[in-house]
Amino acid sequence: MSGVLAFYDRGVALVSGRVGESIALLLLRVALAGIFWRSGRTKVVEGSFLQIDPVQYDLFASEFSGLPLDPAIAVPLTTYAEHVFPLLLLFGLATRLSAGVLLVMTLVIQIFVFPDAWWPVHSLWAAMAAILIVRGGGLLALDTVAATLRRR
Repeated sequence: MSGVLAFYDRGVALVSGRVGESIALLLLRVALAGIFWRSGRTKVVEGSFLQIDPVQYDLFASEFSGLPLDPAIAVPLTTYAEHVFPLLLLFGLATRLSAGVLLVMTLVIQIFVFPDAWWPVHSLWAAMAAILIVRGGGLLALDTVAATLRRR
C-alpha cells in the first residue's frame, strides 16, 4: 500500500509543480482564446482579417438588442476585442488584463444577450478567465519573459 501512495505522491508532485501548472495555464489560455477568437471570426467578411461584415450591425440591432450600446459602437468594439485579446492571451502577453476583458465580455453577454446560458456556458468561461486573472499565464507566457527582463 505504501508503494502505491508513494507513486501517487510522486505523480502529484510532478503535475503540481511550476512546469505542470504552466502547461495547464497554457492549455487554459488556448481554450479561452479559442472561444472568443472563433466568435470574432464570425463578425468579419470571409477571407478578410478585420473587415467587419455589415450584417453584424443588423444582427446586433435585432438579436442583441438588449446591449446597452448602439450597434455602431458595439459591433467594432466587440469584433476588435474578440481578435486582440485572444491573441494576447494566446501568447501570454497582458494575460491578466486580457482575461479580465474577456471576463467582462462574458458578463455582458450573460446579462444582456443570453441570460439563460450561465450554467451551460458562461460559468465555464468566467471560471477560466478568473483562474488566469489570479494565476497569470505561467512560465510559458511572454508576461514571464517580460517580468524577467524588467528585473534585470
